[in-house]
Amino acid sequence: MFEAYSHAIAALALWGILVSVLGANSTRGRTAENRCDCGKPKRNYDDRWYRSERAFMNAVEGSGPFIAVTVAAILIGGAPFWVNLFASLFIVARVGMAVVHIATVNQAARSLCFMVGLLTILAQAILVLKAAF
Repeated sequence: MFEAYSHAIAALALWGILVSVLGANSTRGRTAENRCDCGKPKRNYDDRWYRSERAFMNAVEGSGPFIAVTVAAILIGGAPFWVNLFASLFIVARVGMAVVHIATVNQAARSLCFMVGLLTILAQAILVLKAAF
């Protein structure tokens, strides 16, 4: 029944794996001197642990919109080619963003990856609304 959306469904599964890996990675490197009283790392983009925690939190923040539009597109019967393409592009963009976020302090590259992911969400939402009305 959902075979036509295999790439989008795989993207949802990959997203779950990516967020889980980022979450596990974000708990490493905790020392008393580099964390606030609340347990979060102190704001310091030179600290790889801080960047790892920010990459995880950014992924968590992006989860709802990505999952919502992808599931909605599948359920409403959006054009499989576009649903699969947008979901797959989102995953590629966000994997790129996680790598850039953790490995570098390159704000421009991180913003570019974020914008690509955001545009895929918006395109997917338009696809859903077009199919609904």
